[in-house]
Amino acid sequence: MGHIPPLILDLALILVSAAVIILVFKKLKQPIVLGYIIAGLLVGPNFNLFPSVTEADNIRILGEIGVIFLLFSLGLEFSFKKLLKVGGVAVMTAVTGVVFTMFCGYLLGKLMGLDGLNSLFLGGILAIASTTIIIRAFDELELKTTKFAQIVTGALVVEDLVAVVLMVLLSSVAVSVSFQGTEMLLSIAKLVFFLVLWFVMGIFFLPGFFRKIKPMLSEESLLIIALALCFLMVYLATLVGFSAALGAFVMGSILAETTKAEKIEHLIAPLKNLFGAIFFVSVGMLLDIQMMGKYYGPIIAATLILLIGKPVFAACGALLSGQNLKTSVQTGMSLSQIGEFSFIIAGMGISLKVTEAYLYPIAVAVSVITTFTTPYMMRLSEPVYLWIQKTLPPRLLTKLERYSAEADKTRNESDFKILLKHQVVNVLIHSVIITTIIIISTTYMYPLLAKYRFGRWVDVTVSMLLLSPFLWALAFRRTKRQLYASVWSDPSKRSPLIALMLSRVVLAIVFIGILFDRLFSPKVALIGVVVAILILIVFARKVKRFYGRIEKRFITNLNERESSKQHKPLSPWDAHMVSMPLNALSVFVGKSLEEALIRERFGVNIAKIVRGDITIPVPSRVERLFPNDELHVIGTDEQLKAFTHALEENHAIDIDPEKTRVSLLSIVLHSGSSFIGKSIANSNIRVLTQGLVVGVEREGQRLLNPDSDFVFQQSDTIWVVGNEQRIRILARQS
Repeated sequence: MGHIPPLILDLALILVSAAVIILVFKKLKQPIVLGYIIAGLLVGPNFNLFPSVTEADNIRILGEIGVIFLLFSLGLEFSFKKLLKVGGVAVMTAVTGVVFTMFCGYLLGKLMGLDGLNSLFLGGILAIASTTIIIRAFDELELKTTKFAQIVTGALVVEDLVAVVLMVLLSSVAVSVSFQGTEMLLSIAKLVFFLVLWFVMGIFFLPGFFRKIKPMLSEESLLIIALALCFLMVYLATLVGFSAALGAFVMGSILAETTKAEKIEHLIAPLKNLFGAIFFVSVGMLLDIQMMGKYYGPIIAATLILLIGKPVFAACGALLSGQNLKTSVQTGMSLSQIGEFSFIIAGMGISLKVTEAYLYPIAVAVSVITTFTTPYMMRLSEPVYLWIQKTLPPRLLTKLERYSAEADKTRNESDFKILLKHQVVNVLIHSVIITTIIIISTTYMYPLLAKYRFGRWVDVTVSMLLLSPFLWALAFRRTKRQLYASVWSDPSKRSPLIALMLSRVVLAIVFIGILFDRLFSPKVALIGVVVAILILIVFARKVKRFYGRIEKRFITNLNERESSKQHKPLSPWDAHMVSMPLNALSVFVGKSLEEALIRERFGVNIAKIVRGDITIPVPSRVERLFPNDELHVIGTDEQLKAFTHALEENHAIDIDPEKTRVSLLSIVLHSGSSFIGKSIANSNIRVLTQGLVVGVEREGQRLLNPDSDFVFQQSDTIWVVGNEQRIRILARQS
């Protein structure tokens, strides 16, 4: 018998324990993530009742791959487009919850006697809620269609982005072992630069790439290509000093804007589930009961911060953003746990050797407790709201209701503020592209061309050709012309608007100056800048048209696939929009909207239907529903829940094997057969047999797949594939 590597034995042990625990937790209706952590405890080195894992380091590496798959899937579900579109409610809720929770965690660290860096890491560990745990809890409790769940989902998107920034800041602080504001700002600027660059490049090239290789795409090739892109971005992220988790998240967010997003998400799900399970089991392996007993005080304090403090902070953020009291309480109590990002932050502190070793077990212990309490916190949110409603003075309740209504009315931004946002995005995107081209030109192209006589001039000419459309867009591009006109009509806003437009022109000139200055002397650079500006002015129209084509392609790719998870609250009502997939066996398949009586029975409205690459906005009553349609439905929490249950009702399926058996059988046409002299199309044989004519044998000659106008003759032998029972009956009649 051959030798089995220890890693395979460890995997067998992990997966067997996880399989047993998952069945138990399914039976008990408890979160599966908690089950994985318990399984890790059982097979870990700190629990001797069962066999233990021997290759713990290799299992942790597999767990890191699990983190990559988890964050890749997370990016596929949310997308950068959604990160840009999350409303102020989600931003206010997330930021308020994260900032104050992190501050409480920092104070707890100080009370424990930790130094500033350890306290900062402890605050970071407690600040970020677990997207995986919350989404699974929403699924298990059937809460995904509720209004507060949409706010929580948006807040999780913001928290994930904050977690990425937090990881960068903490690693910068850990390396310098000091709080240097300049380095932190540079780290943030570097993060923003690469996020914008990767997103713009990905959206510009990837959708077109998938369109070109569409004829060659099978499930296997699509999976391999998606994984290749994921790990390529992981490599690039680590190459520029970021985490592998960030790279996976970014690539998932980019692919989420392509039409292949759902397919990739479906293909990656088994890998995510497998390696995700290994990751959570590896986390459980670090759980030390003795250490938990030793540090029970900090664990209890940290748990109380998450179960009481975080819900209060997040609920206050939701209230400040204009949500009503009930929605705010439900939102806050759903964000009361920590998970994957907390483990990553804790592990980062240990790997950098800047935090105490016991912070990781504390994080795991708190995660286990809060994972267990998450569904109960969600269930208790409504009773807690009712208790608060009874406890608060009526005058205060009235003020809160009035504030919510007023905030909803005043949520619209001024024209100048909207215009300013567009200008900031315009400057940011084009500055990143221009900076990238200048860096490539002066750092990589110039050394290759410098040995030639006119190498510098070739370099600067090529660079200016590449830069010209983006310099024009940075300096002169105008979108939202009606907004410009509206702002210009207000005399008090004209001076700021002129200053804004001039600053863009100046910035473009500065970029040209930087390029020439890095390739030539300051004197030559000054002349070069003047000449370059004159050339750009002369060819402005051509440059504008060329940029228009670039922008059109980018916008087309960006809007190629509308986010299937986008939710648009319809204030001031409680109605909101969610997307629901229509499975192939649903009772609504094949019916028109008029026949299905969806609006009449459930009170919901179908805003649009997404069918593959086709979007049907505001479908008419005669529009029929097809399998796997994506329905964008508007309704209240109660209406949507009832409709969700109706969607899950399936047609009764006839599974009689005698009626569904498909076989290849022959029919011999004897004299007097009704098929003689008829073509295949006119014989109706396909309907009678529920099958296809795949061949005909005549006088020793065999014809494969005959055309529909083929005419039968006496003594022909017809080969039919179809319903076996029907073919035998027809053969006896012929």
